[in-house]
Amino acid sequence: MTLVKWRNGRVPAFNYLVDEFFNRNSYHPITSEYQNSTPAVNIQETNTDFLVEVVAPGFQKNDFTVEVDNNQLIISSKRENKADESGVHFTKREFSYASFQRTFTLPESVKGEKITGKYEDGILKLTLPKREEALIKPAREIKIS
Repeated sequence: MTLVKWRNGRVPAFNYLVDEFFNRNSYHPITSEYQNSTPAVNIQETNTDFLVEVVAPGFQKNDFTVEVDNNQLIISSKRENKADESGVHFTKREFSYASFQRTFTLPESVKGEKITGKYEDGILKLTLPKREEALIKPAREIKIS
């Protein structure tokens, strides 16, 4: 499965670009804002489907939009950080519930119309079933005459 990461036109922090170039993960508290605004994703492949998990704590299931458009799986959420009206002053605020969008190119083997999803314990879980012809079939014995 070829998955293409799409950044939704946002300009990443310089350190993130350097780390991506050398394909390593690093954390720097000053430049981590960009990385934290895009939820992390795990993708697994089984014999029958692909499983996509998006870590997005603090959301409600109605906050998400999941769609398939032109062989692209688009996972997004539009949320606004509400202004703090309680008069509380934060010296550091890392909780972020910003809008995001993640886009992945679907392989031909996925039945786009049969994708299902659920949101529980802060994780959006999507199941992308494979087409019948893409399923691994058990070996069969061929009789020799």
